Amino acid sequence: MDSSALFMEKRKVLEDYLREHYKSYKTLFNSNPDAILTLDLHGYFVSTNPACEEMTGYPRDEITKLSYQHLIQAEFYDKANHLFHKALQGEIRNYDCQLKHRNGRYIDVNLTNVPISVNDEIIGVYCIAKDITEIKRKSEEHRKLSQMYNVLIDNSLDIVVLTGSDGKILYVSQTCRNIVGFTQEELVGSYTLDLIHQDDLGKARSHIKTAAGGKEIGLDTYRLHKKDGGFVWIEALSKPIFDKETKKVKEIVSIVRDITQRKLSEEEIIRQEERYRNLVEHSPDAVVIIKDAEIIYINDTGMELFGASNKDELIGREIFDLLHPDYINKFQNRIKQLNAGQTVPFMEKKFLRVDGEAFDAEVKGMPTIHDNVQASHLIIRDIAEKKQTQELLLRSEKLSVAGQLAAGIAHEVRNPLTAIKGFLQLMDENSNENKPYFDIIGSEINRIELILSELLTLAKPQEMKVKKVNLEGLIGQVKTLLDTQAIMNNIEILTEYRGHLTEIICDENQIKQVFINLFKNSIEAMSKGGTITVQVSDYVTGKIKITFKDTGAGIPPHILKRIGEPFFTTKENGTGLGLMISKQIIENHNGEFHLHSDCNGTTIEMIFPV
Repeated sequence: MDSSALFMEKRKVLEDYLREHYKSYKTLFNSNPDAILTLDLHGYFVSTNPACEEMTGYPRDEITKLSYQHLIQAEFYDKANHLFHKALQGEIRNYDCQLKHRNGRYIDVNLTNVPISVNDEIIGVYCIAKDITEIKRKSEEHRKLSQMYNVLIDNSLDIVVLTGSDGKILYVSQTCRNIVGFTQEELVGSYTLDLIHQDDLGKARSHIKTAAGGKEIGLDTYRLHKKDGGFVWIEALSKPIFDKETKKVKEIVSIVRDITQRKLSEEEIIRQEERYRNLVEHSPDAVVIIKDAEIIYINDTGMELFGASNKDELIGREIFDLLHPDYINKFQNRIKQLNAGQTVPFMEKKFLRVDGEAFDAEVKGMPTIHDNVQASHLIIRDIAEKKQTQELLLRSEKLSVAGQLAAGIAHEVRNPLTAIKGFLQLMDENSNENKPYFDIIGSEINRIELILSELLTLAKPQEMKVKKVNLEGLIGQVKTLLDTQAIMNNIEILTEYRGHLTEIICDENQIKQVFINLFKNSIEAMSKGGTITVQVSDYVTGKIKITFKDTGAGIPPHILKRIGEPFFTTKENGTGLGLMISKQIIENHNGEFHLHSDCNGTTIEMIFPV
């Protein structure tokens, strides 16, 4: 029998076998979701189930005219042929390939070849095809996702850590080497707490416990030890992963970010802000920040300048409340300039303290940002000392001019005056007529000589001859000298000695000159009589205070500020030099000279070192 007849005979045996056993496998055959194809020994289809028609698109009457090679995608031919022949040899083989649909598309399938044997002779092959297109698609998606995740994780600047619920490291991305210096191999199997800085261990333990309990941990900061012994600041986000069956936390995944540079920058900003705050708070000038004229910040110097006991007295008030009414309109224009972004240079203004007392100051303004709000930064500088210095400089210049002028006048006048005085004495001796006139002229010449002496003292102070002087004796001598003049003016001179210090080191003649000037000024200030009280008392350690106080009408404030200027006097016959020279003598003795006056009289205080 030739091979063709043998093949046909075996195909008929296969067909008879299928018909004979159809009833026994009909339900399984027709209801099976997988395609079942029966192949003869040459690979031609003998029968198919409904699932095969649906999978391939071929109806039964068409597919039975085809061989399995017709459905196999070309690149799987060799594999399919090889495994088909293995099935004819009795082997059951399983493999993946692609079937070609009738419309030309390809379907991913898993094929299983099962030999059909009758009387120990293989007469055909069952080919069971399972559609794995969706499985392959999902597998490919999963592969791509896994590949993408691996790329992201491996190239991420952050560390990805997978730990057990106990904190044991199961996986760590390779970025760990760049951040902490440890390799993946060195960290896997260790515990996260081994890396945590000791100062952060308590917080880290608490967070591991929280994550292990099923709660997500938001961003928090820690310090991690580095392999080189240092540490880095990190920011971590942890999320628990639950076991699907037990619903318990199985693992914890954490994203760890290196924030060392950010932390250092934040600390530097804090330090800079602290330095700026210290500079502002301890600035010798008042610093006031206003928003639409409302005070929103003031430093300690400003609080003291405006006489407030605490900052709350000023914060919230308008700056105009602290400005003298005469300057409000001009300052409103300055506020407009500041709001427009312009810087306003220093300008002199008059401000008011919280008690209403006015004071002079200069103020500069510039735009600023305070608490993320556009505001104006004012620098207010008390210029009382500046004005006082200017007045002292002016007075010093006047003294210098007065000294030069005095030396010139004394030099130019004294020589002709000496000649006049000599000839006047000669005429007085040789004539008894007009003697009263000679006496008057002589008296005036003596007065001119006295003025010249004062001018010379101003121009060229005499060298001091210091020694220990008893103040009680010295004041007594001056009092005795002027008692007569005082009594004639209905003035009583009182002396008081308090404390145990009554001696100073000084030039006796110069101090006596000072006391005489002060007594005479007080006597001349009380035309209607009164009392002069001289008091000597201990001041502070190593110093003594001498006070001259009269009960005159006092000196008006506008005149008081000019007392001591050369040639300024309120007396009809005064020179204005006496008080100025007295103050200079006191200061030459390293002393202090203070003048106070009101409607109840004038007080002069002199403080000497003992």
